[in-house]
Amino acid sequence: MTNLADYLSVFLREYLPSERRASQHTCEAYAYTFQLLVCFAARVSKTQPSKLTLEYLDVSLVVSFLKHLENERGNSSRTRNARLAAIKAFFRFLEYRVPSCLDQARRIRVIPIKKVDEKLVDYLNPKEMQTLLDMPDIKTILGIRDRAMIYLAYAAGLRVSELVGLRLDQLDLSPAPIIHVYGKGRRERVIPLWKETAAALRAWIRVRSKTTIIPELFLTAQEKSMTRSGFEYILSKYVKEAVIKQPSLANKRVSPHVLRHTCAMHTLQATHDIRKVSLWLGHADTKSTEIYLRADPTEKLEALLAGTPLSLHRGNFKAPDKLLALLKSKK
Repeated sequence: MTNLADYLSVFLREYLPSERRASQHTCEAYAYTFQLLVCFAARVSKTQPSKLTLEYLDVSLVVSFLKHLENERGNSSRTRNARLAAIKAFFRFLEYRVPSCLDQARRIRVIPIKKVDEKLVDYLNPKEMQTLLDMPDIKTILGIRDRAMIYLAYAAGLRVSELVGLRLDQLDLSPAPIIHVYGKGRRERVIPLWKETAAALRAWIRVRSKTTIIPELFLTAQEKSMTRSGFEYILSKYVKEAVIKQPSLANKRVSPHVLRHTCAMHTLQATHDIRKVSLWLGHADTKSTEIYLRADPTEKLEALLAGTPLSLHRGNFKAPDKLLALLKSKK
């Protein structure tokens, strides 16, 4: 029997960050996946997590775990597929290190992913976005910080991990305000900022603590680095307040990623160029950006207006003879 803890530790602490150069966010996501899996396996086997063996994580257990995620934890198919991807990566890592698990690894790696519904993205219209930006009280330090965070998340189309991980040395506010972003897949991009966004950032930097040595731009009230969940909480608080002034927000689920979608949609509507949207968001392929074309009706209206509709021949409708209809019905 092969101890699971030893190989799992090497996978998470050495293989992912060093050999694969996975981001910290990816490492944390994979670690959380195995935290869920180990707890589930320990409960099913009625043993301690540290005593689990590799051999116990067979196909039936992994499939049961995936069903547990959807049925008991209420995870979506996307989340289920992400957890499965982490498990497959671990067994791919084991193939060359534990020959005895080769057949087991191959069986797990062929577990199919689930198809997901390709829904239209949620985004805010300009009036809704403006209402949300006006919510923070800029007479307070936290209000100045919150407005700068929300404005930057929207204007730059940042992922929440990019926003909370942004450092002071990644900002260049003069002469032309820009930020350097290290995004998904270790892709770096430079994003110019509106003068309004730069003004909001300058206001925050002026009141930001000068004594802290934390390099991240945005801090909590306890002068610690802002977290993903922290920003999600702040955003949800202002959305609840904004609903009073803009009732249409009550019908929308506003998350940090919706601000990124909003930036993409507004950029597409302004430029009509999917390539510019892709560059702005830092997508590796424009295929990832095509979701915004499906959600934007103006692009389809332009295509409709550009074409010439085919004419329809006007015919005469002739009602069937009542006697013949009666006779046919009696056959």
